[in-house]
Amino acid sequence: MGRNLIETVMGAVVLLVAGLFVFFAYDLAQVETARGYEVKANFLRIGGLTRGSDVRISGIKVGTVLDARLDPATFDAVVTLAMIPDVKLPADTQASIDSDGLLGGKYVRLEPGQAAERIADGGTIAKTKDYRSLEDQVGEIIFLATGGETKK
Repeated sequence: MGRNLIETVMGAVVLLVAGLFVFFAYDLAQVETARGYEVKANFLRIGGLTRGSDVRISGIKVGTVLDARLDPATFDAVVTLAMIPDVKLPADTQASIDSDGLLGGKYVRLEPGQAAERIADGGTIAKTKDYRSLEDQVGEIIFLATGGETKK
């Protein structure tokens, strides 16, 4: 009888510690969607960018990817971003899609410009850089290393 009580208490302690771990992990992960205004950006390729991905300026999260859809007229990927209200993007801001390393997720990197005019709620980021996969980058390095010669 005493052994069952000890096992029950230990099981409850393990569940409590696991619950605390999940709470702290969720709290530190900052997985909430940014609230604020929306802007759109058009890309040729988004390389696996998903809903909920970060939007960052200088490595700091300033927004969230709300949606990524295909424009049926241009066949571009239209990405909708939710920006925090404190960050007012200049009109000449440039958006690109980057990766958190080889195994990391994708995120939208913003490089604010110097324009005095700001992008309004519902506006579009005009300057974008498409996602470059690791294969594209390795191929470019090989092409440059071989002097750009092609076989005939």
